[in-house]
Amino acid sequence: MRQEKFKMERPNLVHAGQRVEITEIQTNMNFSYIIEPAVAMSGCFKGNNRIKAKEGTIVSVEDTPRGFIVTAEFEE
Repeated sequence: MRQEKFKMERPNLVHAGQRVEITEIQTNMNFSYIIEPAVAMSGCFKGNNRIKAKEGTIVSVEDTPRGFIVTAEFEE
């Protein structure tokens, strides 16, 4: 199991236990991911650290001063 964090701007778009799909975005040297439909976005990952799964489960949603941090778990 692999857990990754995503940033979400608005509350109540996803909840713990919810199954979600992710979309991979490739730039010149990095990859990033979006929880669909455009709910939250990950940071950048190098090619050798890509998320291989296309679906995951939300583990937690934290309300922080910088926005909502969504932790998702993926089977790899």
